[in-house]
Amino acid sequence: MAEITMKTHMSAGRENGSIKGAVRAERREAEGAGSLRTRTVWLLLAAVWTTIYFATLFSPPLMDDVDAAHAQAAQHMAETGNLITSKINGIRYIEKPPLPYWVVAGMYRVFGENTFATHLPNALAMLGLTWLGWLWTRRVWGERAALYAGLGVLTSVGCFLFTRFIIPESILAFFLLLALYGLIAGLEDRRPGWIYWSWASVALATLTKGLIAPVFIAGAAIPYLLLTGQWRRWRALRPVTGLLLFLAIVAPWHILCGIMNPDQGHPVGNHPTIGNVHGFFYFYFINEHVLRFFHLRYPDDYNKMPGWLYWLAHLVWIFPWSLFLAAAAAVAWKTRRGWLQHLRHDAGQTVDFYLDNAMREDVGTYVFRVKFRTRTIWLLSLFTAWTLVFFSISTNQEYYTFPVWAPLVMLIAGVVAEIEEGRGAESGGAVVKTAWLTGGQTAFAAIGLLAGAALGWGLWTSRNLPYVADVGSLLAHRGVGDYTLSMSHLFDLTGESFAALRLPAVMAAITLLVGPLAGWVLRLKKEHLAATVSVALTMTVFFVAAQIAFVRFEPMLSSKPMADTIMKDGTPNDTFIIYGEQSSGSSVIFYTQAFFHHRPALLVLPRCGQNGEGTTLLWGSCYPDAPDIFLNDRKLKAIWGVGERKWIFAEDPDRDKVEQVLAGRLYPVQTLADKTLWTDRPLPVVSGQ
Repeated sequence: MAEITMKTHMSAGRENGSIKGAVRAERREAEGAGSLRTRTVWLLLAAVWTTIYFATLFSPPLMDDVDAAHAQAAQHMAETGNLITSKINGIRYIEKPPLPYWVVAGMYRVFGENTFATHLPNALAMLGLTWLGWLWTRRVWGERAALYAGLGVLTSVGCFLFTRFIIPESILAFFLLLALYGLIAGLEDRRPGWIYWSWASVALATLTKGLIAPVFIAGAAIPYLLLTGQWRRWRALRPVTGLLLFLAIVAPWHILCGIMNPDQGHPVGNHPTIGNVHGFFYFYFINEHVLRFFHLRYPDDYNKMPGWLYWLAHLVWIFPWSLFLAAAAAVAWKTRRGWLQHLRHDAGQTVDFYLDNAMREDVGTYVFRVKFRTRTIWLLSLFTAWTLVFFSISTNQEYYTFPVWAPLVMLIAGVVAEIEEGRGAESGGAVVKTAWLTGGQTAFAAIGLLAGAALGWGLWTSRNLPYVADVGSLLAHRGVGDYTLSMSHLFDLTGESFAALRLPAVMAAITLLVGPLAGWVLRLKKEHLAATVSVALTMTVFFVAAQIAFVRFEPMLSSKPMADTIMKDGTPNDTFIIYGEQSSGSSVIFYTQAFFHHRPALLVLPRCGQNGEGTTLLWGSCYPDAPDIFLNDRKLKAIWGVGERKWIFAEDPDRDKVEQVLAGRLYPVQTLADKTLWTDRPLPVVSGQ
């Protein structure tokens, strides 16, 4: 026994002496003869990505509110070349980091200012996130788990929902995951290049979403380094040169933006900090980061999800892969006594461990892979836990935790693959039975049957209702959460609006009735690979139906048809006015920018946020050089009907106000859902109409 032990130690020592050799051997074992399989996997992933993310880039048009508002910021950069201070409707907009706007502005220069160019960065970020999830998972758990991770990222409900409009979360998620992979790969493979990639990725994430990027990475990396004992290798983290690289990427924009947007006296306001107007540094770092976290940001236009809803919602955001969370929890519980094994440099390298694995051809590589897997699980888990806790305390929106969805799916994919392949612990046996997966598949089938039946009932009850193209006019407008949560409009659906969604409802009903049930049968027949892939394919078809429904909501979501009307019946010298926030008609502003020669729209709104109004452009409107675009009712009445034609836009909450202020002087032009467009004089009658 002593001789066997000595030989085993010597063999392991030789292998461990060459980390690069172990990595190469590990990769050869992972790839094996499976290069064709890898190509097949990526053909499948590419097909799913194209169906869900690329093919949906062309419609609907840009939506009002955040979608077209952020697009205006990129539009300003593309047209002026000013990459430091973005503007929305002529007003400085400096509350967000610039990288997403830079990317979209670049797309505008290549593809033109359209929906495709606006949303393409989100789609490419999802492709990058899929690739990285596949790459990392493949190295840790193998080919099958990598396939599941890629499919999981592409077909999770949250990832689909929150890439329909221009927010930076998918880009942020990619850079943060790349930073985590660079950290662990750089330390484990002893490759400084990956460490520098990690530093650069954190910097790019900071330019994407702000200071939460380094906070999230530090919150995971510091405890990880302490737990693994790798803090002793602090020099390998390249703290000096890495920090210099980080600053070289991050600092220039922040410094230049501070110089170009200095402190200036805000003329009016009802908030104690407004009177002596703080510039970019206070506004961006204090107001938009520190005060936002404590729900003290001014203006207070953000909501916070109830705690129970915040945590339970993640079952939806990573659905249907959350159905296998129970299996992952069971594996974690069964292996709880070995959580720290193989985590530190010398952990797990006992005589018994080597004896148990003495017959392996490459013990050193096996040990290296076991450690890498253990450390990956800890790093991803720490990152996920820290981010979730952070946003449970802070103000939040549903999509704020987007960066943890891919890590969660990767962990689930690894567990599912190990259970299916009958492996898991170092002993080589499965930790739990496949019954745990069958349970998740059964739940999916049950949910599919219930959802399909509900859709079928809705189709039946609406069979005699007429089809109405303008779905928005049929909504209830319940105002749940005051519409400060991104999913509030779901509560506005009515039976009448369902009649306009028959085609996608039929597709979704058939998909949910057939797909999950077929996967359940495959699972019972022990066709595990096919059963799990069927989950992803079911969601792919369901998302096609969801996209069709999404497009049907165009009249409610976008005001582009009103922009088309103005450009068809108006002249470039006309004036466009919004009664209220610019965000309510931001798509009209976006699409008419060139037509109006980049003159900003007028807003019937107090300048500089008196009475807490004007939230979207509040800070920028307080700068003395802000364009004079703010009107009150008196000024509106004075200019209405005078000079060139005026157009005015209002949503339903302001409709009565407009009709009261301009009584007898309004000429209705167009109504879309809850939005109305008027002009101040009759439109010319075109011959033949």
